[in-house]
Amino acid sequence: MIAGMELIDAMLVAGAGVVAGIVNAMAGGGSLLTVALLNVFVGLPGLVANGTNRFGVLVQNASSVASYRKEGVRGFRRAVPVILPVTIGSLLGSILVSSVTDEAFERIFGVLMIPLLFISLRPPRTSGTQINWHPALTAAVFFGIGLYGGAFQAGVGLLLVVALSRSGLDLVNANAIKVVVIFILTAIALPVFIARGQVDWGFAVVLAVGFAIGGWLGARLAVRGGEKIIRPVLVAAVVALAGRMIGLY
Repeated sequence: MIAGMELIDAMLVAGAGVVAGIVNAMAGGGSLLTVALLNVFVGLPGLVANGTNRFGVLVQNASSVASYRKEGVRGFRRAVPVILPVTIGSLLGSILVSSVTDEAFERIFGVLMIPLLFISLRPPRTSGTQINWHPALTAAVFFGIGLYGGAFQAGVGLLLVVALSRSGLDLVNANAIKVVVIFILTAIALPVFIARGQVDWGFAVVLAVGFAIGGWLGARLAVRGGEKIIRPVLVAAVVALAGRMIGLY
């Protein structure tokens, strides 16, 4: 057992990672559960919970990139035009949020959880109509997404899929680009949290294992209708944890 970590906490974090990985594979929003759980039940300060979660997200998206490549769907080339604004936004967002107090982060994150939950329950669909954004607008949109992702991470995949699908991409290709962008976004933000001592490596490793297992299971459960079981659990957990983080009880 990792020093300083209780078995029950490790099992709880790993289990949450599995559920979050499944949810992320189906649509997105799994970090709503894991960040809040690390804070509320495990007792990590809000900023440490936020930083620790990034390692699991990094591992999951690295795995997803490899999986898409194995299936012949490559997202890196199409992701190139948005990587620079996303990278700049992510770096700035991570620096800004890592500088606030834990209490401020917890309240802001708690408030964000509810609208993001409802967005995650209605996965984006392609309209079939391609929209040609001006390059400046494209840069602004993806800078904003990077800024949010660098700061909070949770739900950034949903925002990316919405933006990418509006350009006429089907969901398979949009998701392939999404995982590349999130991997890069997270790889930029994570060192900021590491440098500021806002990563608990014991829980980060356990969470990453859970994310990896959940991501593998998610594709299979999505096909078999497993979201009918997972979604109600996610809703109940996120609502309860949001109330706790906001300080309603």
